[in-house]
Amino acid sequence: MTQPVSPPLDSSTDKVPPARPPAWRGLLIRADVRTLSLLGVLAVLIVIGGITKPDEFLDTRNLQLVLTQASVIGVVTVGMTFVIVSGGIDLSVGAIVALASVWATTVATQEYGFAGILFTAVIVGVGCGLVNGVLIAYGAMVPFIATLAMLASARGLSLQITDGRTQIVTVPSVLDLGERDAYVLGVPPLVMVFAVVTVIGWLVLNRTTFGRRTVAVGGNPEAARLAGIDVRRQRLYLYLLSGLCCGIAAFLLIVLAGSGQNTNGNLYELDAIAAAIIGGTLLTGGRGTITGSVLGVLIFTTITNIFALNNLQSDVQQIAKGAIIVAAVLVQRRTASTT
Repeated sequence: MTQPVSPPLDSSTDKVPPARPPAWRGLLIRADVRTLSLLGVLAVLIVIGGITKPDEFLDTRNLQLVLTQASVIGVVTVGMTFVIVSGGIDLSVGAIVALASVWATTVATQEYGFAGILFTAVIVGVGCGLVNGVLIAYGAMVPFIATLAMLASARGLSLQITDGRTQIVTVPSVLDLGERDAYVLGVPPLVMVFAVVTVIGWLVLNRTTFGRRTVAVGGNPEAARLAGIDVRRQRLYLYLLSGLCCGIAAFLLIVLAGSGQNTNGNLYELDAIAAAIIGGTLLTGGRGTITGSVLGVLIFTTITNIFALNNLQSDVQQIAKGAIIVAAVLVQRRTASTT
Protein backbone atom coordinates (compact mmCIF):
# COMPACT_ATOMS: atom_id res chain seq x y z
CA MET A 1 0.00 0.00 0.00
CA THR A 2 1.36 3.35 -0.94
CA GLN A 3 1.66 6.02 1.76
CA PRO A 4 -0.15 9.28 1.09
CA VAL A 5 2.21 12.01 0.17
CA SER A 6 1.79 15.14 2.21
CA PRO A 7 1.57 18.33 0.23
CA PRO A 8 4.63 20.49 0.19
CA LEU A 9 4.79 23.34 2.64
CA ASP A 10 3.78 26.65 1.25
CA SER A 11 6.52 29.01 2.17
CA SER A 12 4.16 31.93 1.81
CA THR A 13 1.80 30.69 4.53
CA ASP A 14 3.81 28.37 6.84
CA LYS A 15 6.45 30.73 8.13
CA VAL A 16 8.38 30.13 11.30
CA PRO A 17 7.54 32.91 13.79
CA PRO A 18 10.49 35.14 14.56
CA ALA A 19 12.31 34.38 17.78
CA ARG A 20 11.59 36.70 20.67
CA PRO A 21 14.60 38.66 21.92
CA PRO A 22 15.87 37.56 25.31
CA ALA A 23 14.53 39.41 28.34
CA TRP A 24 17.97 40.58 29.38
CA ARG A 25 18.27 42.58 26.18
CA GLY A 26 15.21 44.62 27.05
CA LEU A 27 16.58 45.29 30.53
CA LEU A 28 19.89 46.34 29.02
CA ILE A 29 18.19 48.74 26.64
CA ARG A 30 16.18 50.32 29.48
CA ALA A 31 19.34 50.63 31.57
CA ASP A 32 21.15 52.33 28.70
CA VAL A 33 18.26 54.74 28.20
CA ARG A 34 18.22 55.53 31.92
CA THR A 35 21.97 56.14 31.99
CA LEU A 36 21.84 58.34 28.92
CA SER A 37 18.97 60.30 30.47
CA LEU A 38 20.97 60.91 33.65
CA LEU A 39 23.99 61.95 31.60
CA GLY A 40 21.71 64.34 29.69
CA VAL A 41 20.46 65.88 32.94
CA LEU A 42 24.03 66.27 34.18
CA ALA A 43 25.05 67.88 30.90
CA VAL A 44 22.15 70.35 31.14
CA LEU A 45 23.19 71.28 34.67
CA ILE A 46 26.76 71.87 33.51
CA VAL A 47 25.49 74.13 30.74
CA ILE A 48 23.31 76.05 33.22
CA GLY A 49 26.26 76.47 35.57
CA GLY A 50 28.46 77.58 32.69
CA ILE A 51 25.90 80.17 31.59
CA THR A 52 25.04 81.60 35.01
CA LYS A 53 28.56 81.65 36.46
CA PRO A 54 31.00 80.85 33.64
CA ASP A 55 34.16 82.11 35.31
CA GLU A 56 33.46 80.46 38.64
CA PHE A 57 31.62 77.23 37.77
CA LEU A 58 33.94 76.12 34.96
CA ASP A 59 37.04 76.94 36.96
CA THR A 60 39.23 73.88 37.48
CA ARG A 61 39.30 74.32 41.24
CA ASN A 62 35.51 74.48 41.42
CA LEU A 63 35.13 71.31 39.36
CA GLN A 64 37.65 69.59 41.63
CA LEU A 65 35.63 70.79 44.61
CA VAL A 66 32.41 69.35 43.14
CA LEU A 67 34.03 65.95 42.61
CA THR A 68 35.61 66.01 46.07
CA GLN A 69 32.30 66.81 47.77
CA ALA A 70 30.60 64.11 45.71
CA SER A 71 33.19 61.56 46.83
CA VAL A 72 32.10 61.44 50.47
CA ILE A 73 28.37 60.99 49.89
CA GLY A 74 29.16 58.88 46.81
CA VAL A 75 30.93 56.20 48.83
CA VAL A 76 27.95 56.10 51.21
CA THR A 77 25.58 55.81 48.23
CA VAL A 78 27.41 52.77 46.87
CA GLY A 79 26.72 50.90 50.10
CA MET A 80 23.16 52.21 50.23
CA THR A 81 22.52 50.93 46.70
CA PHE A 82 23.35 47.38 47.74
CA VAL A 83 21.02 47.61 50.73
CA ILE A 84 18.10 48.99 48.72
CA VAL A 85 18.60 46.44 45.92
CA SER A 86 18.19 43.74 48.58
CA GLY A 87 14.86 45.25 49.62
CA GLY A 88 16.18 46.96 52.75
CA ILE A 89 16.88 50.52 53.85
CA ASP A 90 19.50 52.16 56.04
CA LEU A 91 18.54 55.41 57.75
CA SER A 92 21.61 55.41 59.98
CA VAL A 93 24.37 56.05 57.43
CA GLY A 94 24.72 59.76 58.27
CA ALA A 95 24.87 59.10 62.01
CA ILE A 96 27.41 56.29 61.49
CA VAL A 97 29.61 58.67 59.48
CA ALA A 98 29.41 61.19 62.32
CA LEU A 99 30.22 58.60 65.00
CA ALA A 100 33.12 57.15 63.00
CA SER A 101 34.55 60.60 62.30
CA VAL A 102 34.51 61.76 65.94
CA TRP A 103 35.75 58.43 67.31
CA ALA A 104 38.63 58.51 64.84
CA THR A 105 39.64 62.07 65.76
CA THR A 106 39.84 61.81 69.54
CA VAL A 107 43.17 62.70 71.09
CA ALA A 108 43.79 59.07 72.05
CA THR A 109 43.15 57.84 68.51
CA GLN A 110 45.29 60.50 66.86
CA GLU A 111 48.27 59.33 68.88
CA TYR A 112 48.37 56.30 66.56
CA GLY A 113 48.71 58.51 63.49
CA PHE A 114 47.33 57.92 60.02
CA ALA A 115 46.79 54.18 60.45
CA GLY A 116 45.00 54.64 63.76
CA ILE A 117 42.55 57.19 62.36
CA LEU A 118 41.80 55.12 59.25
CA PHE A 119 41.44 51.86 61.18
CA THR A 120 39.16 53.41 63.80
CA ALA A 121 36.89 55.03 61.22
CA VAL A 122 36.51 51.78 59.30
CA ILE A 123 36.06 49.52 62.33
CA VAL A 124 33.42 51.82 63.88
CA GLY A 125 31.51 51.82 60.59
CA VAL A 126 31.70 48.04 60.27
CA GLY A 127 30.70 47.62 63.92
CA CYS A 128 27.58 49.73 63.47
CA GLY A 129 26.77 47.81 60.31
CA LEU A 130 27.16 44.56 62.22
CA VAL A 131 24.64 45.70 64.85
CA ASN A 132 22.18 46.72 62.13
CA GLY A 133 22.66 43.45 60.29
CA VAL A 134 22.20 41.24 63.36
CA LEU A 135 19.05 43.08 64.43
CA ILE A 136 17.53 42.90 60.96
CA ALA A 137 18.70 39.49 59.75
CA TYR A 138 18.59 37.48 62.96
CA GLY A 139 16.45 39.65 65.21
CA ALA A 140 13.69 39.91 62.59
CA MET A 141 13.45 43.66 63.09
CA VAL A 142 12.08 45.87 60.34
CA PRO A 143 15.02 47.66 58.66
CA PHE A 144 13.31 51.03 59.09
CA ILE A 145 13.03 50.58 62.87
CA ALA A 146 16.46 49.02 63.40
CA THR A 147 18.36 51.65 61.44
CA LEU A 148 16.27 54.45 62.95
CA ALA A 149 17.33 53.22 66.40
CA MET A 150 20.95 53.17 65.23
CA LEU A 151 20.56 56.71 63.91
CA ALA A 152 19.46 57.99 67.32
CA SER A 153 22.06 55.98 69.23
CA ALA A 154 25.00 56.90 66.99
CA ARG A 155 24.09 60.59 67.05
CA GLY A 156 23.80 60.54 70.82
CA LEU A 157 27.11 58.71 71.26
CA SER A 158 28.93 61.06 68.89
CA LEU A 159 27.60 64.04 70.86
CA GLN A 160 28.74 62.44 74.11
CA ILE A 161 32.24 61.82 72.76
CA THR A 162 32.74 65.37 71.51
CA ASP A 163 30.66 67.16 74.16
CA GLY A 164 29.51 69.36 71.27
CA ARG A 165 33.05 70.48 70.41
CA THR A 166 34.93 70.23 67.12
CA GLN A 167 37.89 67.84 67.26
CA ILE A 168 40.75 69.22 65.18
CA VAL A 169 43.01 66.77 63.34
CA THR A 170 46.70 67.29 64.09
CA VAL A 171 48.17 64.40 62.09
CA PRO A 172 50.08 65.92 59.12
CA SER A 173 49.88 62.80 56.94
CA VAL A 174 46.08 62.93 57.09
CA LEU A 175 45.84 66.65 56.42
CA ASP A 176 48.29 66.42 53.52
CA LEU A 177 45.81 64.29 51.54
CA GLY A 178 43.55 67.31 51.25
CA GLU A 179 46.28 69.59 49.92
CA ARG A 180 46.73 70.33 46.22
CA ASP A 181 50.25 68.90 46.34
CA ALA A 182 48.69 65.47 46.85
CA TYR A 183 46.67 65.65 43.62
CA VAL A 184 47.63 63.15 40.93
CA LEU A 185 47.35 64.65 37.43
CA GLY A 186 44.93 67.19 38.86
CA VAL A 187 42.74 64.53 40.50
CA PRO A 188 42.26 64.77 44.30
CA PRO A 189 43.03 61.58 46.28
CA LEU A 190 39.46 61.54 47.64
CA VAL A 191 38.10 61.33 44.11
CA MET A 192 40.41 58.44 43.32
CA VAL A 193 39.17 56.57 46.39
CA PHE A 194 35.59 57.21 45.28
CA ALA A 195 36.43 55.89 41.80
CA VAL A 196 37.98 52.72 43.23
CA VAL A 197 34.97 52.09 45.50
CA THR A 198 32.61 52.66 42.55
CA VAL A 199 34.46 50.23 40.29
CA ILE A 200 34.62 47.56 43.00
CA GLY A 201 30.93 48.08 43.79
CA TRP A 202 29.99 47.74 40.12
CA LEU A 203 32.02 44.57 39.70
CA VAL A 204 30.58 43.00 42.87
CA LEU A 205 26.97 43.81 41.96
CA ASN A 206 27.20 42.82 38.29
CA ARG A 207 29.92 40.20 38.03
CA THR A 208 29.81 38.10 41.20
CA THR A 209 27.51 35.58 42.83
CA PHE A 210 27.25 37.98 45.79
CA GLY A 211 25.64 40.54 43.51
CA ARG A 212 23.28 37.98 42.00
CA ARG A 213 22.26 36.81 45.47
CA THR A 214 21.61 40.42 46.47
CA VAL A 215 19.29 40.96 43.50
CA ALA A 216 17.56 37.63 44.16
CA VAL A 217 16.92 38.46 47.82
CA GLY A 218 15.50 41.84 46.86
CA GLY A 219 13.33 40.44 44.09
CA ASN A 220 11.77 37.56 46.02
CA PRO A 221 13.24 36.50 49.38
CA GLU A 222 11.21 33.30 49.57
CA ALA A 223 12.23 32.20 46.10
CA ALA A 224 15.84 33.02 46.96
CA ARG A 225 15.57 30.86 50.10
CA LEU A 226 14.13 27.96 48.12
CA ALA A 227 16.99 28.33 45.65
CA GLY A 228 19.46 27.69 48.45
CA ILE A 229 20.45 31.24 49.35
CA ASP A 230 20.95 31.98 53.05
CA VAL A 231 18.81 35.14 53.08
CA ARG A 232 19.64 36.11 56.65
CA ARG A 233 23.38 35.81 56.16
CA GLN A 234 23.18 37.75 52.90
CA ARG A 235 21.36 40.61 54.62
CA LEU A 236 23.94 40.63 57.39
CA TYR A 237 26.73 40.95 54.83
CA LEU A 238 24.92 43.81 53.10
CA TYR A 239 24.64 45.90 56.25
CA LEU A 240 28.28 45.16 57.00
CA LEU A 241 29.07 46.47 53.53
CA SER A 242 27.02 49.60 54.17
CA GLY A 243 28.85 50.16 57.44
CA LEU A 244 32.21 49.68 55.71
CA CYS A 245 31.30 52.35 53.16
CA CYS A 246 30.28 54.69 55.99
CA GLY A 247 33.65 54.16 57.67
CA ILE A 248 35.53 54.95 54.46
CA ALA A 249 33.35 58.02 53.91
CA ALA A 250 34.04 59.17 57.47
CA PHE A 251 37.78 59.05 56.82
CA LEU A 252 37.34 61.00 53.57
CA LEU A 253 35.30 63.59 55.47
CA ILE A 254 38.04 63.87 58.10
CA VAL A 255 40.55 64.58 55.34
CA LEU A 256 38.22 67.08 53.67
CA ALA A 257 37.24 68.99 56.82
CA GLY A 258 40.38 68.44 58.89
CA SER A 259 38.21 67.72 61.92
CA GLY A 260 35.56 65.49 63.44
CA GLN A 261 32.16 66.81 64.51
CA ASN A 262 28.99 65.25 65.84
CA THR A 263 27.08 67.12 63.10
CA ASN A 264 28.98 65.37 60.30
CA GLY A 265 26.91 63.36 57.86
CA ASN A 266 23.76 65.39 58.46
CA LEU A 267 20.99 64.18 56.08
CA TYR A 268 23.43 61.84 54.31
CA GLU A 269 20.81 59.10 54.52
CA LEU A 270 18.32 61.18 52.53
CA ASP A 271 20.90 62.23 49.94
CA ALA A 272 22.11 58.66 49.47
CA ILE A 273 18.60 57.25 49.13
CA ALA A 274 17.62 60.04 46.74
CA ALA A 275 20.72 59.51 44.58
CA ALA A 276 20.03 55.78 44.38
CA ILE A 277 16.38 56.35 43.48
CA ILE A 278 17.00 58.79 40.65
CA GLY A 279 19.72 56.43 39.47
CA GLY A 280 17.12 53.74 38.86
CA THR A 281 17.27 51.65 42.05
CA LEU A 282 13.83 50.38 43.04
CA LEU A 283 12.80 51.03 46.64
CA THR A 284 11.00 47.69 46.57
CA GLY A 285 14.28 45.94 45.77
CA GLY A 286 15.37 43.60 43.03
CA ARG A 287 16.91 46.19 40.71
CA GLY A 288 19.58 48.85 40.87
CA THR A 289 22.74 50.13 39.25
CA ILE A 290 25.91 51.53 40.74
CA THR A 291 26.43 53.68 37.64
CA GLY A 292 23.02 55.29 38.02
CA SER A 293 23.56 55.92 41.73
CA VAL A 294 26.89 57.64 41.07
CA LEU A 295 25.31 59.81 38.39
CA GLY A 296 22.59 60.68 40.88
CA VAL A 297 25.23 61.81 43.37
CA LEU A 298 26.93 63.96 40.73
CA ILE A 299 23.59 65.54 39.77
CA PHE A 300 22.74 66.49 43.35
CA THR A 301 26.25 67.78 44.06
CA THR A 302 26.23 69.86 40.88
CA ILE A 303 22.84 71.35 41.78
CA THR A 304 24.12 72.29 45.22
CA ASN A 305 27.22 73.90 43.75
CA ILE A 306 25.24 75.91 41.17
CA PHE A 307 22.84 77.14 43.84
CA ALA A 308 25.72 78.13 46.12
CA LEU A 309 27.50 80.05 43.35
CA ASN A 310 24.29 81.92 42.56
CA ASN A 311 23.71 82.75 46.24
CA LEU A 312 20.39 80.87 46.37
CA GLN A 313 19.13 79.88 49.80
CA SER A 314 19.37 76.32 51.08
CA ASP A 315 15.60 75.98 51.30
CA VAL A 316 15.38 76.41 47.52
CA GLN A 317 17.96 73.65 47.13
CA GLN A 318 15.89 71.29 49.27
CA ILE A 319 12.75 72.08 47.28
CA ALA A 320 14.58 71.34 44.04
CA LYS A 321 15.91 68.05 45.41
CA GLY A 322 12.44 67.07 46.57
CA ALA A 323 10.97 67.77 43.15
CA ILE A 324 13.65 65.65 41.49
CA ILE A 325 12.96 62.75 43.87
CA VAL A 326 9.21 62.88 43.19
CA ALA A 327 9.80 62.98 39.44
CA ALA A 328 12.18 60.00 39.65
CA VAL A 329 9.69 57.91 41.64
CA LEU A 330 6.90 58.72 39.19
CA VAL A 331 9.11 57.66 36.29
CA GLN A 332 9.95 54.42 38.12
CA ARG A 333 6.25 53.62 38.66
CA ARG A 334 5.43 54.30 35.02
CA THR A 335 8.34 52.15 33.89
CA ALA A 336 7.30 49.32 36.21
CA SER A 337 3.69 49.43 34.98
CA THR A 338 4.77 49.08 31.34
CA THR A 339 7.07 46.11 31.95
